Amino acid sequence: MDKSVIIKKLLVLFIPVLACLPLSAQEQTDTVYMFRFVSTEDMFYIPFRDNQDELLRLSECVKQHKQQILEGKIPLYVDGYCNSLDSQTENMRIAKTRSNRVKSELIIRQGLHESSFITRNHADSGDYVTVRIAVSLHRETETGQGEDTTTEQPVQSRSMKEEYQKQTETATTSDIREETTEPAQTVPATEAKAGDYGFTLRLNLLRWATLTPDLGIEWRINRNWGIQVNGSWTSWSWDNKERRYALLEISPELRHYIGKEKRGYLGAMYHMGSFNYKLGDTGKQGDLTGGGLTGGYQMRLNNSISLDLSIGAGCTHAEYEKYTVTDGVRIKQGKANKNYWGINHAGITLVWQFK
Repeated sequence: MDKSVIIKKLLVLFIPVLACLPLSAQEQTDTVYMFRFVSTEDMFYIPFRDNQDELLRLSECVKQHKQQILEGKIPLYVDGYCNSLDSQTENMRIAKTRSNRVKSELIIRQGLHESSFITRNHADSGDYVTVRIAVSLHRETETGQGEDTTTEQPVQSRSMKEEYQKQTETATTSDIREETTEPAQTVPATEAKAGDYGFTLRLNLLRWATLTPDLGIEWRINRNWGIQVNGSWTSWSWDNKERRYALLEISPELRHYIGKEKRGYLGAMYHMGSFNYKLGDTGKQGDLTGGGLTGGYQMRLNNSISLDLSIGAGCTHAEYEKYTVTDGVRIKQGKANKNYWGINHAGITLVWQFK
């Protein structure tokens, strides 16, 4: 048989097959966006790792298909993960909060609704949230004109959604939980946000009430830890210097914040300074050092101001010189020292968050 005839027959056989390949190719592409979280924490730090770039990529994709997303034709599949805590219950709680925070960003930035998402949470795998969006591909028809397969999307989205929900229902409740009925919430005003981690200015109102000016600053390192330094100074005399009240004190403190909202705390405090008290016939002037354990709770008043209620107990050691004053002349009465065990710190402190 002539070779040209064989080639023609082969072309006749394979051209229809080749022509059908684009039409039978997958009409959807799944794009997965991953957002990383700090171990054990549920805050969504956009500058952390590649989160900012991923959020920009996801936002661009959402903008292109926003109408179809709002119409329910293209759902966003959100999976939250956490495995860095001790209990499965805590991991599930953190995973749920993480996925809600990512959804909140899209709801606020892109105007989406909770109905735009299908959410699952997992107490395993790692510390991240994934967002998967199935977008229709644009294909070329035999006529060479572009045909958008979006018209077939509702049927495909429903089948994908049903399969996704079926997987959720068949999974064990301890490992995974369906949450499509729970709306994503924006961060409550009373909950610690990423912006709370920085520097705050502090005024202990109890010290000011005793005419002792007080000023402090705290560096909130992260959600769990903070370092603060407080200073007090005053010097008063009256009754022709027969009476005197003077104090200089510096008090650093390390705090560990506890609780779901990280408003309560336990801490370790150290203080040192000098004093001069003469409220009766005998005055005492000397130095003090000490420390102890502290505890308290911060109540948020608004986005910038909180009220810090604190108390501390421990030991304070004082070494001082006794004296009397006769006709304006100071007369020494000897030296002494004393160890005091008990409450050595109390505060009702106004806290102002730097913005």
